[in-house]
Amino acid sequence: MAKIKLTKNELKTQKDSLKMFQRYLPTLILKKQQLQTEIRTIDARAKKIRAEREALEKEFDEWISVFGEEDSFKPGMVTVRNIRKGTGNIAGVRIPVYEGADFSRGDYDLYETPLWVDMAADRMEKALSLDLEAAVLDEQVRLLSRELRTTAQRVNLFEKVKIPETKKNIKKITVFLGDEQVAAVVRSKISKKKLEAAE
Repeated sequence: MAKIKLTKNELKTQKDSLKMFQRYLPTLILKKQQLQTEIRTIDARAKKIRAEREALEKEFDEWISVFGEEDSFKPGMVTVRNIRKGTGNIAGVRIPVYEGADFSRGDYDLYETPLWVDMAADRMEKALSLDLEAAVLDEQVRLLSRELRTTAQRVNLFEKVKIPETKKNIKKITVFLGDEQVAAVVRSKISKKKLEAAE
């Protein structure tokens, strides 16, 4: 703890600091709660997207096995050409927002390739799109969690350190100034009695 001056000016400074801490603390607590809520919401959305992706993949595996031509659809037939992301703002934190993706399809011979490959490519694009959206949501959670840690540290700093320390300093200065005032009154009375005795 830093050494404080026991003066009226320091008392005013400490009181102003206390007001500031008490004014910002509710805002920080509100921000902390908002971040926690947003993280839970985004996390739930990411889980829903992953479940949708797994269901799509399971359906795709069952569907493709019906044709018995699993080797006809090769992984390189659908590739991500461009990921479109925007930016959003949650509680002062800039986050990426998934806006879609552009895909490229590999070249394949229309006469030698089974008809279902185009439908499979469409489903693969959907699966890749879900993966990309989940990855963006994970990034949002990471950024918001980092901000939540910082905000929680600030809340704890204000609640457990700064406000109690400032109150303690105010009390210490007030007691000291009160003692000084009492001592000044006592000295004044002693001086008055000495002057009266000298007359």
